[in-house]
Formats: sequence, C-alpha cells, structure tokens
Amino acid sequence: MTGISDWLPSLVLFQDHGGDWAQYIDAVYQYFKTDFIDSKPKYADKVVQLKRHPLFQDKEYTFWHVTSEGEEEEERTPDIRRCERIRWPRPLIEHYCGENVRCWPNKRGRDKRIVLWLFNEDYVVVLADRKKYVLLWTAYLVSYRHTKEKLQKEYEEYCKKQKPPQ
Repeated sequence: MTGISDWLPSLVLFQDHGGDWAQYIDAVYQYFKTDFIDSKPKYADKVVQLKRHPLFQDKEYTFWHVTSEGEEEEERTPDIRRCERIRWPRPLIEHYCGENVRCWPNKRGRDKRIVLWLFNEDYVVVLADRKKYVLLWTAYLVSYRHTKEKLQKEYEEYCKKQKPPQ
C-alpha cells in the first residue's frame, strides 16, 4: 500500500498464520490484548477503556466489535480486513491529530462519540466519550462510497462550526 503513515504498523495477514483460522484469530487477539488490555493507551488526556462484557470465546466484546461486522450483535461475522488492521486502532488513537487523521466529535442518538478517520487509508476508529475516559467502540475500513461521503460531510460540518464568526 502506498501512502501509509510511518507510524502505522503493518497488516496482520491470514496467510502468515498457516491458513488456520483459530491460529490467526488467536494471533489477532494477542495484538489486541497487548495494545488495550496489557497497557492502556490515551486519547488526549483520557484513558481508553474497553467494553468487556459479554465475553464471547473468552474474548472481550470490544475485540469482536473491531474484528467483525453486522447490525445484530449475535449475528456478527468475522471481517478479515478488520482483523488485518488490528494493530491500527492504538496508533491512530495516539496520533489523533497527526498526519492524514481527521478527528471530530459526533452524536449517535444520545451517545457522544469521537470519530478518528485515517482518510488516506479509509480507516475509522470510533470512541465513546464517557467524560472521565473513552471506550474503544469500533474500528472499520470504509468500504462504501456513501459511507465515505457521510464521514466527509460530518467532518466538514464540524469544521464549519469551529471557525470564528466574521
């Protein structure tokens, strides 16, 4: 891939783990565990926490949310592209005001969220703002043009509100 920021780790590829799904998902989980359980990153001055329950296959709820997709929680399916990028959420959180990153608050219903969009790679991390800390909510690769357009519109609307009145 071209244009990857120098602080972004390489992908975790399925074929590098013997083509065995169980072995691969364990390797992906170990990266997640290192980045979010064994140590705690910070977004701005807030610690990044996880939603741990309900556990599934002895792995935290947030882990499954950043490695699978689907509207219904019980019916989410593994997403190989999310798994490959398991090493990206932490550095993106830590470089939230860095090169090629767009960052803005938004609301989903009554919930306050923070969107981190690595726009040159079309990768998004969403944090839930809980005042004293943030939760890693989800992370995904932007796959559809309409999603990219929606993100761009949200970001532009946020930027307009930040400009001082003339």
